[in-house]
Formats: sequence, C-alpha cells, structure tokens
Amino acid sequence: MSGQKVRLSEIDADETAGMSKEEALQQTAQLREKVNELQQILYAEHRQSLLIVFQAMDTGGKDGTIRKLLSGINPAGIRVTSFKVPSRQELDHDFLWRTHKATPPKGLIGVWNRSHYEDVLVVRVHKLVERDIWKSRFDQINSFERILTSNGTTVVKFMPHISKDEQERRLQARLDNPEKWWKFSPSDLKERAFWDDYQEAYEEAINRCSTDFAPWHVVPANRKWARDLAVIELLFRVLKRMDPRYPKLTFDPKAVTINPAK
Repeated sequence: MSGQKVRLSEIDADETAGMSKEEALQQTAQLREKVNELQQILYAEHRQSLLIVFQAMDTGGKDGTIRKLLSGINPAGIRVTSFKVPSRQELDHDFLWRTHKATPPKGLIGVWNRSHYEDVLVVRVHKLVERDIWKSRFDQINSFERILTSNGTTVVKFMPHISKDEQERRLQARLDNPEKWWKFSPSDLKERAFWDDYQEAYEEAINRCSTDFAPWHVVPANRKWARDLAVIELLFRVLKRMDPRYPKLTFDPKAVTINPAK
C-alpha cells in the first residue's frame, strides 16, 4: 500500500471479502500447496530470499498466522525468529543490529514474529527514547530494507489488524480456559490501556515505511480464517513475482548409472 495513507479506524477488522469460512478454508488449502511448491524451487535455486515480517497488537494473531502459513512447508527452507525484549548485548548495539543478523540467507524464507518496528512502536509509546531519536528511525528502517532488497531479499510486511473489542474477547478467552492461562500476563492489560497510542504509532510506521520495495499489508484479522487466506494469497503473489527457477544441471542425468546393490 505504498503511497496510500492508512487510517486503521477506517479498516474493518471483520472484513472477509464476502467469503464463507468453508470457501476460505478450501482456497487456503489450495494456495498452500502452490506456496509449498514455490518454496521448494526457491530453496533449490539458492539465488534469492524472502523476508516476511509480522507485527501486530497483543492477541493480534501473529503466532497463529505463522503456524497456519508454514503448515506443510519444508522446515529446512524456513527460519523463524521471534524478537523479545532486547538483551543487554543487543542494547549495546544500534537498534537494527539484532534484526540484521536474522535476515534470511539465499534460498530461505525468513519469518519474523515482531521485528525492528518495535523500535518505533513500543519504544515510542512508552517513551523509552527521545522523540527525535525514534523519528529518525523511519528513514533508517527504509534504508535498511532497501539494502536487503538491493541484495536479493524480497521484503513483505503484514499487520494482522484486530478491533479493540476483539482483543477484549481474546484476552477473556485466555482467562476462561485453564489451558490458555500461560498465554495471559497482567502486563497485557497494561498494554491495552495504550491502545490509541499504539494505533497512532502503527499508522505512522506503516505510512512512513510502506514502500514500493518493502510494502506493508494491513490484513483484517478478527476472523482468523479470513486472515489466513489473505496472507497466503499475498504470499503466493509475492513468490510468483520472485519467479524462482530450478538451477541448471551441471551433468546429464541420463548419463548417470547407479551401481546396483550387491
């Protein structure tokens, strides 16, 4: 959505593109097979890579989206990285240091659960650095992503977008189910109090850093099945544009004879 100003309040998080759940699940399964095939070719080609960034509000569904997206994909061709609170070592470096180390090498798909955008979201909302510091990071992020794309890494960024009411339902569901208690933290409620501040921060980050070479996609995510279909559709289109090819052989397979077992 490069060039378009995003207002999250104007994006319906319940949007399903007019599809039923059954239709969406069927299409998702079909697209997953196509994505798996393209991923195998990308891995074999070993010439370019793909970086998929997921950034969302708490309970936005990053984990679930990643789990569904990667279902059936050869794990040898995937590298998933979750970015937590920076360590002491990470804080001793520039804010891009830890993410640059996690970028995918040629042939691989890198999936980030949270990302370098934490440093213009959480850092901004909680005033962990001065305004002029996080403001300067938008240009630094764009330059960083330009470096990646100029060196063979395609970058695509997703924000699974939920409503505040849906977040409340998901938090309550965690409290109502003992098997989900481990996913709940009292800090979730503290972060929820900053909802409006986060919405403003996300909007500016998306508007400042959605570029032709590394676009942002805001995906309505109140309906998980609609979210999953939207993400895999976009991923399929990205992989098709990357157009991976099997490498040229350096031998004639018809001329190879395998010695029979004795």
